[in-house]
Parts: sequence; structure tokens; C-alpha cells
Amino acid sequence: MIQLKVNGAARQFDGDPEMPLLWYLRDILDMTGTKYGCGMGLCGACTVHLDGAAARSCSTSMKDAAGKSITTIEGLAAHGDHPVQQAWKSNNVPQCGYCQSGQIMQAVALLKEKPKPTDHDIDEIMQGNICRCGTYQRIRQAIKQAAGVKA
Repeated sequence: MIQLKVNGAARQFDGDPEMPLLWYLRDILDMTGTKYGCGMGLCGACTVHLDGAAARSCSTSMKDAAGKSITTIEGLAAHGDHPVQQAWKSNNVPQCGYCQSGQIMQAVALLKEKPKPTDHDIDEIMQGNICRCGTYQRIRQAIKQAAGVKA
């Protein structure tokens, strides 16, 4: 039996330990904010926090999540009012919106690691999160706003 925490709640799983965390979140827990993109950990749509660090849930097996604390976009802030989420709204970042939960989760992890990021820091950390709509300038602007850094 695999024990883990998801958004602060103790959970257990007794299925295939090789199953991707993404499918556990979406199909078993019905937390559909985390998106399936490429299935290989390359696009970032499935980004969650694993013990506070950004991780690709499509390429993280349930056995690798055992004993860990997972935070999804649903668990980031009870009312969607995390500073990064607020900055996202005020900068009109989403276009189609599909990648945005992964983008936000990656941005939150970035700000935890580097509270006052430079453009280089943002570009380096966010490069693994693909936005097919190309809202990268608005993403950068929102991250700087959330960090209190002048754009």
C-alpha cells in the first residue's frame, strides 16, 4: 500500500506502483486541474509540487510518490488567490488556458527558490513549460509582479 499526502490530505493507493501520478490525480481523485500534455515530462502541463519542488506528474510513478507530499493546482490556494494566481489574472496570462496550471505550479516553485528572479532566472526555469499560445511575455510579467520585481 502506497501512502502519500495530496493537498494536505492523507491518501493511500493499492494499485499498480508504476502508474503515473498524473492518472492517480485525475482518474482516481478526480483532480482534473493537472493536465495531460506529452506524457513524457517534456511540456510541463502536468506540473505539480512533490515535497515542494516542481515535478512532472506524467513521468512520476506512484512508487516514486510514496511517502511524499503532493500539491496540485487545486491545493495551491483554497480560493485561487495565491499571489501567482492573482498576478496571472491581472496580467491576462491565459489564452487557451490548457498549460496554465502547470505554468503556475512551475512559477510558484521558481519563486520559492528565487524570490526575486531575473529575466534569465525566469527563462531558465520556465523553459520546460510550453505554451502553445505563446503567452511567454505575459507569463514573465506575472511572475515579476508576484515577486514584486519591476517589469
